[in-house]
Amino acid sequence: MSCSWGASLMLRLALGLLWGLSGFSSQAQPLTGGDQDYDALLAMTAGARVVMLGEATHGSREFYRERVRISRRLIEEQGFGAVVLEAPWEPVRRLDAYIRGEGRDADAAAALGSFARFPDWPTRNSEIRDFVEVLRAINRVRPSHAAPVRLYGMDLYSLPESADAVVRHVARHSIAAAAAARQRYLCFDDYLPEPMLYGREAVAGRAPSCAEGAAAQLAEMPVASVDEDDFLAWQSARVVSGGESYYRALYRGESVGSWNLREQHMAGTVDHVLERMGPQGRVVVWGHNLHQGDARATGQAVQKELSVGQLMRERHGEQAVLVGLSTWRGRVRAAPEWGARDRVSRLRPALRGSWHEVLRRSGPPAVLLIFRGAPALAAEFAARRLERAVGVIHLPRTERKDHYFYASLSGQFDAVIHLDITSALDSLGVSSASRPPRRGPGRNAAAPD
Repeated sequence: MSCSWGASLMLRLALGLLWGLSGFSSQAQPLTGGDQDYDALLAMTAGARVVMLGEATHGSREFYRERVRISRRLIEEQGFGAVVLEAPWEPVRRLDAYIRGEGRDADAAAALGSFARFPDWPTRNSEIRDFVEVLRAINRVRPSHAAPVRLYGMDLYSLPESADAVVRHVARHSIAAAAAARQRYLCFDDYLPEPMLYGREAVAGRAPSCAEGAAAQLAEMPVASVDEDDFLAWQSARVVSGGESYYRALYRGESVGSWNLREQHMAGTVDHVLERMGPQGRVVVWGHNLHQGDARATGQAVQKELSVGQLMRERHGEQAVLVGLSTWRGRVRAAPEWGARDRVSRLRPALRGSWHEVLRRSGPPAVLLIFRGAPALAAEFAARRLERAVGVIHLPRTERKDHYFYASLSGQFDAVIHLDITSALDSLGVSSASRPPRRGPGRNAAAPD
């Protein structure tokens, strides 16, 4: 936590600006950067199997740092065994190998090398690099009988890489089966640099559909195998089949359908990881607020959009803890359009009356609010107000239209971490600099990806 908050924190606490006047309980706690900052949050997660940690943007450094602080404590103090990122499945497999002391990468920066397709900075940055080194260090000192901490990606944006992984895995058992898998996936070959274009061409009738072959290959993979490599390869086949369906749905104009397909895929990945870990398995999940919160408490419900957080609540009840992260203003890394070079831009002060503005004027510059088990506090944040979401695209000139939606904050999350001012994430990637700008199809130009 930045020490620059100190003077502002002391001033606001001294003045008691609305904080004491509004009846907020002890569940609303200033964050000072100390070791006890998240004690109350960990008290709430003591019985959880899934802890969802969100972010209001894909490009704010402090969100990553706070999630690292929380994740380390969950792993070291409560025995959480895996971190699941909103990132493509296949590139994260390389990171997972590195933190377990496997693979050929010399360091975390090298292990991030598979993140080469737009958008790369949400994962290929110094915060993730350093966190990966932390996880590797944790695994080094774990007892030999203890399972290593694992790292997984829950997203489906690695279709070509996952197809290759499936073929390589099958080839270890049968050359003939590998040749069959390769033939089924051959229709993706023209779209290796940009898999999204497969959906455009298939929907337009200019390319054959890969749907039948991708589904057939998935059906042939062993689902309940105890073998670790079988499980990883089956998940890779899920990515190919799910990605194929997702890209076609995008270009059919099914904005809600494609969104829900992706949410269900990511939620399914979390559940498959939990199942793999056994009844005592516990995971931390990183992703955007729109994925991590409960869509039923937001404007997404009107469109019948799902969210991973909603699905986790429905499947795991009180054992799922949803935590949102908020900011009022600052700097953010994002792209001006799909496929363009990422850049740092100003994140304007949140709109008057939005939840971010309410949090900014009502309390310390860094605060944790816990709604679960605090009905009075939850009631304070149950109204429908505007909430901001910045994904990989930032459109400040049309911010109200492209980046705001209505939400009941205490219905969307079990807890919220608010930081008044945040800074831009850095980037260790190079892919976006060489890519021509091109807007991809989607439910919203600025929706998180």
